[in-house]
Amino acid sequence: MSSNNHYDVTTWPVGNPSEDVGEVINSIIADIKDRQTATDANNGGKPGAVIYIPPGDYRLRTQVLIDVSFLRIHGSGHGFTSSSIRFNVPEDEWPDLHELWPGGSRILVDLPPGGDGEESKGAAFYVERSGSPRISSVEFSNFCIDGLHFAPDGSGMHPENTYVNGKTGIYVANANDSFRVNGMGFVYLENALTIYNADALSVHDNFIAECGSCIELRGWGQASKITDNLVGAGPKGHSIYAENHGGLLITANNVFPRGASSVHLDGVTRSSVTNNRLHSFYPGMVVLAANSSENLVATNHFLRDHEPWTPFLGVDNGLDDLNGLLCVSGSNNSVIGNHFSEIIDSQSIRPAGATPVIIRLMAGVGNFVSNNHVVAMDVHATSSGSAFEAQVDALLTTEASDGLAVTAVMVDPASARNTILDSGSDAQVIADRAVNAFRATPAVGFQAAPEPLVVQ
Repeated sequence: MSSNNHYDVTTWPVGNPSEDVGEVINSIIADIKDRQTATDANNGGKPGAVIYIPPGDYRLRTQVLIDVSFLRIHGSGHGFTSSSIRFNVPEDEWPDLHELWPGGSRILVDLPPGGDGEESKGAAFYVERSGSPRISSVEFSNFCIDGLHFAPDGSGMHPENTYVNGKTGIYVANANDSFRVNGMGFVYLENALTIYNADALSVHDNFIAECGSCIELRGWGQASKITDNLVGAGPKGHSIYAENHGGLLITANNVFPRGASSVHLDGVTRSSVTNNRLHSFYPGMVVLAANSSENLVATNHFLRDHEPWTPFLGVDNGLDDLNGLLCVSGSNNSVIGNHFSEIIDSQSIRPAGATPVIIRLMAGVGNFVSNNHVVAMDVHATSSGSAFEAQVDALLTTEASDGLAVTAVMVDPASARNTILDSGSDAQVIADRAVNAFRATPAVGFQAAPEPLVVQ
């Protein structure tokens, strides 16, 4: 038996989905609201609906407003492919490329830029409903949201490399419960995913890259997860950002370089950043700011190396090498069992002659830093015009001219009563031993004192 709660944008009688899929989806949502009016019919009343977007290109000229719960919008392919690589290939080579644009079930965001600084006006999908209960169980799955082009920003960079266009993929403005964003593709949006006041949100298995900022959880929230995503922001934005959240799980993400940070937590408590692969071209990879406390940062792989792709040489996030790869301003956090690879050219260190910092405890008390491993190498940085080949070559090269001196852990005077165990040699840890507990990682050739002889 067919269901009248399943819609296909290509068969709906209102609008033309190829010319404006926003108009079509808004008409479908209006139909759902017209038909599902009872709040309690047979212990039910409003089952919601599914909107299907088949493979194809669908221009969006009208913002979609979602104000109903239990709505799933899904397609048949996330369709991600690198627009950045294509736009940095000479135009005379475009005819020989296999494809020029992302594919799958693809939404082409063709909205005018947001006016008066209201970024929500540039959102393809705008979720907004006040009142009680909170809007719940809205799902986005398995289609691509493509911002098409970036715009000049006055920097002198190629316009397609600015990460600026005023467009957002999905913008959730109100308190929400049990939302899911799964298997999506986001590309060439200034903000891919912006969600306020989330409870039990799942952002899982998405491809979110070449966006100004990728995942931003704003306002406050609890008990949410960001897992198994492929993520990469631009140098002005965040790959993963959360503020005032508790019980947030950030796990098993592969975070690409070029974002201003890989993970930035602001006022986040009792949350976990675990088992992620994090890659950056600058310091400030993971930031625990604004008294982020009682968090676990464990078994992550940090790689900091150099930008190898010619179009982005000289672009950075404005932080110098004394900032640290992991920066903590908060109390009672645990930093355990992480691997740090600092693979940089000593001639590029800023300020010149400084010793780069890996873990920096800036403020707070009672942090526990244990069993972290640092590999630091001085390499000769090279670049290439091929993004893929340059990046792979950089990742696979392990030869180095020399080891690089680093400060494994630096504890600022504003941070005290911390415990630092086996995370750097005595010379690699800068901390006031009178107010911090410290045990050095044994150096090669170190011999422990013999055990005392016990006479029976």
